[in-house]
Amino acid sequence: MLGFVAYRRTTNLADYILGGRSLGSWVTAFSAQASDMSGWLLMGLPGLAYLAGFDAVWLAAGLIVGTWLNWKFVAAPLRVRTEQLGDSLTMPDYFERRFDDRSRILRTITAAFILVFFTFYASSGFVATGRLFESLFGMHYHDAMFWGSIVMLAYTFFGGFLAVSWSDVLQGTLMFFALVLVGAVGVGLAGGFGDMLATLEARDPALLDPFTASGGEALGAIGIASLLAWGLGYPGQPHILARFMAIRSADEMPVARRVAMGWVIVVLLGAVVVGLAGAAVLSPALEGPDTEKCSSGCPRPTCIPCSRHLPLRDPGAIMSTASAQLLVASSAFAQDFYKGLFRRDPGRVELLWVGRGAVLGIALLAYLLALNPENRVLDLVAWAGPGSAPRSARRSCCRSTAPHDAQRRARGMLVGGLTVILWKQGSGGIFALYEMVPACCCRRSRSGW
Repeated sequence: MLGFVAYRRTTNLADYILGGRSLGSWVTAFSAQASDMSGWLLMGLPGLAYLAGFDAVWLAAGLIVGTWLNWKFVAAPLRVRTEQLGDSLTMPDYFERRFDDRSRILRTITAAFILVFFTFYASSGFVATGRLFESLFGMHYHDAMFWGSIVMLAYTFFGGFLAVSWSDVLQGTLMFFALVLVGAVGVGLAGGFGDMLATLEARDPALLDPFTASGGEALGAIGIASLLAWGLGYPGQPHILARFMAIRSADEMPVARRVAMGWVIVVLLGAVVVGLAGAAVLSPALEGPDTEKCSSGCPRPTCIPCSRHLPLRDPGAIMSTASAQLLVASSAFAQDFYKGLFRRDPGRVELLWVGRGAVLGIALLAYLLALNPENRVLDLVAWAGPGSAPRSARRSCCRSTAPHDAQRRARGMLVGGLTVILWKQGSGGIFALYEMVPACCCRRSRSGW
């Protein structure tokens, strides 16, 4: 129904990828945060807390701080400047106009990174959807992922940005209450918060020590920095920045920020509690990819079924992020490659259907990447890529353009993105550091920050 209503209100690419800049403060807040977290919040973070215990608090803290900084210093200036500069619809479009890049290298590099990284990012949503449908309906993983993907594509393909944003409000509301209620139920099943902590300590004292990894070794500065560094990625996430660009007015941003921060703090802490409660209640212990089902369903018939005791199941919440990422990737293709580089004056309807066709093509590639059911959601989430490559949103809003600034920005984005790709190939030692940190450091030195 949402997809049909949004379809009737979508007449051009601007409507399809930004909703005609018509979002209210509450819709903007819920859409930005639901598309940010969703499947990862319901499966990845509880799974991390299940395995590592209080170590997950470092990750939650980094995300809370990063979210606040993004809303405080990026959101309103970005909304104002993108409209002032020729009504820019995408970040690559905005960067090209902001830095007067007539070579178009800045647009090309930024759009290429969005397409590459967000294809992998969307595949993580496909994996999460497949696992959840598999748990809900007892389907084979590939069948579950296929039908879940069909549902998600239906409203994304036809309704575009408005359909995705409206559905995010519903999913964000469900996620909020689900995590609060399931966390409370889990703690109750464990006998109360005190008994839950006692059970965790008896199982593994390291679970209660935020400075000790689950194996008993010290987490160390590298481990803590890696978890906190997730918050660094927010200024470079186009699917979140698109929500800032789509709000009706920058004057509504303070209300949106307060709503978003309240939501984020509650759901992140709720997800950690769900994982800790699962570690205390579920027996025998889950292993491998099954740890990410501690909140949505355990496939083993011999354990205490999560579906009975920890009923955290919300397929739409997982789809919200994947649909937002598909939409951003398709906008990069339609607006930045097709129109920006190859066809300078396409028709309004033509460009709209190019965007819809790109959604299908990118979804197909992401689907193929997600066919391996042994993939872990956290391993597939390419957060560091877009987070470290196009991280010029705040600087571009607040600083004047300097000579050759576009070329410096392009080099910085290229270095940051390539550092993420190359760093992930290493293992052990310094390579245990989350790739976001070295990518941002390299990018800073190369771009003149």
